[in-house]
Amino acid sequence: MYYVYLLKSEKDQGFYIGFTSDLERRQIEHQHGIVDSTRDRRPIRLVYYEAYETETLARMREQNLKDFGSAYVGLLKRIGQK
Repeated sequence: MYYVYLLKSEKDQGFYIGFTSDLERRQIEHQHGIVDSTRDRRPIRLVYYEAYETETLARMREQNLKDFGSAYVGLLKRIGQK
């Protein structure tokens, strides 16, 4: 499985969108400051994820969310963040 996930920074209340094939490992990497883009935004927490059977579908969804258009706004509404 492949995962698209949404993290929330407890420090700045901002979100981070990512993609991985190992959600547990990736979450640990974020928590321990191994990921440059979230290192200074810790602590962070996983607030949402979606699972996909193919890498292609997961990457397409990640990019769609990172366009910060209606898909992103819709996701935030769905999880009660906007």
